[in-house]
Amino acid sequence: MLFPWIGLFEQIKLADIYVHYDDVQYSKGSFTNRVQIWDGNKISWLSIPIIHSPGNINEITINNKSNWQRKHLNLLKQSYSKSPFKDDMLDIVETVYSEQHINICSLSVSSINHICRYFNINDPDQFKYSSKLGISGHSSKRVLDIVNHFEGTQYITGHGAQHYLDHSLFESNAIEVKYMNYNKTSYPQLTQKFTPYVSILDLIANLGRNGISNICSGTKGWKEFINEY
Repeated sequence: MLFPWIGLFEQIKLADIYVHYDDVQYSKGSFTNRVQIWDGNKISWLSIPIIHSPGNINEITINNKSNWQRKHLNLLKQSYSKSPFKDDMLDIVETVYSEQHINICSLSVSSINHICRYFNINDPDQFKYSSKLGISGHSSKRVLDIVNHFEGTQYITGHGAQHYLDHSLFESNAIEVKYMNYNKTSYPQLTQKFTPYVSILDLIANLGRNGISNICSGTKGWKEFINEY
């Protein structure tokens, strides 16, 4: 995910082992190469142009024919001109964009790793990649095999997994499935109505490193979660 929302970093913060799931099929319209920001008046998108072809996330090439980096930075500078920690936010984006990224996976991973370092959330150098584990298969069985590979006893996931995860398979293998229980803790934004679903860049621009106190959600068991949804 590109400069993801706060919820993903809450998930990383809770995990003993975090795995970048980089060798699954790219889904058009996903948050792999785009994210929402608040531009002071409305929601806007930061979108990375790609050369789209069927393939896994780590095979999708960035289209660098246009200077999308400058366009993004100009939008961020304009949108957050009145935010107290805008320089911190811009420094992170400029650092990520100055690196030589060929595919969208590399860029998105970098965006996550740099923010983890900014907030001191775990150690990005210890993050794993599914593509390097030598674990084949798909869907729930492959996720379970990855958890077992690291001798995990719990699997923490976002809400989207409710549509495909085989909870009974994990339960029969003594793996506890936990869903994120997002607090969506509010903070001062450049809008009258708080919205939690924008990029974490928004949190950084408005609170700086103090924003770590907003990265604070916990989890709930899958049965409780499913019953509520």
